[in-house]
Amino acid sequence: MFGCQGAGLRVRYWVTLITGLVECLGFAGVMFGWASLVFVLKSKGYFSNLCENTTRNGTITEDCSGQDEQFSLIFTIASFMNNFLTLPIGFLFDHFGTMVSRLLGISVYTVGVLLIAFSSPATSVLLFPALSFIAMGGVLFLITNMQVGNLFGTHRSTIITLYNGAFDSSSAVFLIIKLVFEDGVSLRWSFLFLSCCAIIHLFRTFVLLPRTRIPYPLPENYNYGIKCGGISQAKVEMPFGRNSPQGQNTDNTEWTFKSCFLSWFFMCHLLWLSVMQLRHYLFIGTLNPMLNHLAAGDAGLVSRYTNAFAFTQLCGILCAPWNGLIMDRRKGKEREP
Repeated sequence: MFGCQGAGLRVRYWVTLITGLVECLGFAGVMFGWASLVFVLKSKGYFSNLCENTTRNGTITEDCSGQDEQFSLIFTIASFMNNFLTLPIGFLFDHFGTMVSRLLGISVYTVGVLLIAFSSPATSVLLFPALSFIAMGGVLFLITNMQVGNLFGTHRSTIITLYNGAFDSSSAVFLIIKLVFEDGVSLRWSFLFLSCCAIIHLFRTFVLLPRTRIPYPLPENYNYGIKCGGISQAKVEMPFGRNSPQGQNTDNTEWTFKSCFLSWFFMCHLLWLSVMQLRHYLFIGTLNPMLNHLAAGDAGLVSRYTNAFAFTQLCGILCAPWNGLIMDRRKGKEREP
């Protein structure tokens, strides 16, 4: 089925695409479902020792602001790691290739889910490294999968944005964990199942992805993954610009990394993206205490609105590809002189 020529090669491309989509949708961005997981962790008593009884207007109430601060701090650190480590992760991917990057990602991701699986209210502090490891591993999954778009040429941008949408929608995994927890499945078994899924990641690493990188533009009959006819995959390096195929519109000016990085266009885009992500992370990190305040501590109402928010996050996989479709359509048009 996974041939090295013709139809068999196309089948391998499509299997790589679909399994990569499942990987991003099921594992890469689960940290964004933090609001759903916090609800479960609170019900199990994590950081409950920080709750205090206070008297207001002669009524004794429980103040859990200290507990909420710890959960917000965990997500803040994980969010910082998710963004700050993207640059060194890109450097790692450029210099050591797909296999090394993915093996590192699989290792830290599995350690993260195992830390949550074997944590308890008495060892709540394990949540700090756990969520950071999950965030780091998830970014590695996303970055190493985005190159799959190179296999499909004219649809490259659509596939990259589809994977990014799946990355956002994978927050629903923690919603599923919350729902099965309410049906009696323990938190430990849910995260042990996630750790066992490392087999899927290893299979894709050794069978369905290259050892180095998928080049762009893609050479004819490019193969990768398992060996074909006793010959390992071709290690093709095709830099942009010089080796562009004939007939493709390219600029005569070759931009260096430094000139692109220091351009006003990139700096303004980076500032805009940073503000948008900061607002996004702030909302997710403070959603649970905000809902508790608005619902006056009604756990059932908080649970219902937490589920509603998680369902809206699923829309990422439906909305993101439209950006790629527009980009691919624009790339197909000739540039004006």
